[in-house]
Amino acid sequence: MKNYRNPYINLMLLVVLAFGSSSCNKDFLDEELTTAYSKDYYKTEAGIQALAVGTYYQVFAAEFASEVPLTATESGTDEFHAGGDPSNWIWNSYSSGFKAFVTASNANTVAANTNWDNLYIGIGNANQLIESATNIASSNDAIKKTALGEGYFLRAFNYLKLVSQYGAVPIKLTTSSTVELEFTRAAPQQVLEQIITDFTQAYNLLGNAGAPAKITKDAAAHYLAKAYLTRASEINDGWNSATKVTDLQQVVTLSDEVISHHPLAANYVDLWNYTVADGANEKLPELILSAQFNASTLTTGGNQQHLHFLSTYDQLPQMKRNLAGGRPFSRLAPTYFVYDVFDHVNDSRFWKSFQTKSIINNKSGNYYANGDLGIMYIVNYAADTRFAKTKNTDAIIYSKTGKTIPSVYVAYAADHVGLMADVRFPSLNKHLDGNRIDVSNTKGSRDMVLARSAETYLMAAEAKIRLAQLGSATFADALSYINAVRTRAAYKAGENRAAYTDGLAAWTVGGQAGIPISFIPENSYYESNNIPVATTATSLAITSTGTLPAEDEAVISKLGYGSEYDRMLCLVLNERTRELCGEFHRWEDLSRTKTLVARAKAYNIEAAPNIQDYHNLRPIPQTFLDGVYANGKPLTAAEKDAMQNPGY
Repeated sequence: MKNYRNPYINLMLLVVLAFGSSSCNKDFLDEELTTAYSKDYYKTEAGIQALAVGTYYQVFAAEFASEVPLTATESGTDEFHAGGDPSNWIWNSYSSGFKAFVTASNANTVAANTNWDNLYIGIGNANQLIESATNIASSNDAIKKTALGEGYFLRAFNYLKLVSQYGAVPIKLTTSSTVELEFTRAAPQQVLEQIITDFTQAYNLLGNAGAPAKITKDAAAHYLAKAYLTRASEINDGWNSATKVTDLQQVVTLSDEVISHHPLAANYVDLWNYTVADGANEKLPELILSAQFNASTLTTGGNQQHLHFLSTYDQLPQMKRNLAGGRPFSRLAPTYFVYDVFDHVNDSRFWKSFQTKSIINNKSGNYYANGDLGIMYIVNYAADTRFAKTKNTDAIIYSKTGKTIPSVYVAYAADHVGLMADVRFPSLNKHLDGNRIDVSNTKGSRDMVLARSAETYLMAAEAKIRLAQLGSATFADALSYINAVRTRAAYKAGENRAAYTDGLAAWTVGGQAGIPISFIPENSYYESNNIPVATTATSLAITSTGTLPAEDEAVISKLGYGSEYDRMLCLVLNERTRELCGEFHRWEDLSRTKTLVARAKAYNIEAAPNIQDYHNLRPIPQTFLDGVYANGKPLTAAEKDAMQNPGY
């Protein structure tokens, strides 16, 4: 279902349906619109399939043309803090303006109601899809199984996001023919029960063809496992005891099924080695479900996440914005938790996930040439005593040219300034896209991975850890799942550890519009680690729950964990960062495990002074509260307060 075929036409129709509108008034426009469809179109097989296409777009892809994914899932966590641009600073800082109305910094600030509204629009579309596919007199499996299963999946997908963000939310399972104003919030227990019912329906109806572009049985199994894991997590401990063991057993069973069909890519870099839309990295067996995009000039918006995790390289000496360097909106920067949680010598994932070098592409004077190393980030350890300064440290020489590097930034240096005190930082590369029209274009064409089996392994591991706490497994049972992703992550024997690529390599054949490129297929592995060239593989496998990797023991010590359960849950959350950093899972993972506050206080400098326990849920948008009625009347101020999440 690549590009969702004419999604914008479908979405316009769906919005009309959602509000029960009819055709244009003749007095307003005395012209017959012959290209529009009536609601009767959705009583036909073709109409139902078109409706599915539009709902795919609304639920999976539309948000990635905005900053909603950043504010909902990455800001305000232990992984990322505010970058060089303040547009959505407030979502990261939890400061006083973070309420039912979010105080705007500028036109790019995401409003409190944006995510809420988008999710309910998708649910409305899914309800129409379910009703249409149910009611049509057809025996066509493409309708009665596939389209109906897709409808159940899409509805559950959005409700899982809603309950994870807001807790209790209104449940709406039917379409509306008239305006409805009276809604109440269903308890998380009810919402999750509905989510599990819908994902189960999808699982029973769908086949396994077409991944990752199509919703499959495996996609339903992955998200059903995630729903069970959510219900069994700490945020629901006030009521989930009766279902916890069976839920966790379901997580393991479903995860094992998905894992058996989706082998991990041989090399972690394969996932991010994007060169062209619909290329090899977008079709790997590891991928379970992706939001689809392409390079067509006929579509607008596209995937804009390539903009947001980039440092502003183009403001540094000898540097100029170029297509192979990206357009840096610089919204989020990694924290020291991200820098320190990796084994920098043996774990390849940091070096394959972050850009640490760029070459000069705007030379000045006679000393430097385009192609000389212009920017380098040294991501070292706290015990490293080689460097006096964090910023532009003492005349570092690039060994290949013998020239000093104009802009060098060091994670740990004697001045203790640190990278988080500067707007420069290693850029996350997982969404970078050089396959764009020009240097200013924001429309990206690479797919967005929604689910892959590496996460499925880690969900199964977490379920085993929780079962061990309940006496139904051992903590060591989790290690085989964790070690599967760690084994893939380890550098292989003979592997070139300085090699690097990312999606900006999609444009490396030469300059664009006369501007030379800044991309270099090399990282700062050796400069950061200060070791001789290494080619011998070292295992990352964890052999004992009593002795965890040094990086994990440091986090455990900092957060003050002592019990085996807390240590192992900390391990799996750390492993989720090493494997899934920047893939739009983090806030919800920390919220559901009730580790958000402790981790943000420990690692996020802007969030630390403000975050409180009530921030484990988002504020119910004021626009919703102001529009809801009770007993035929708008809510009173007291009724609005009662409907709002505590603390807001």
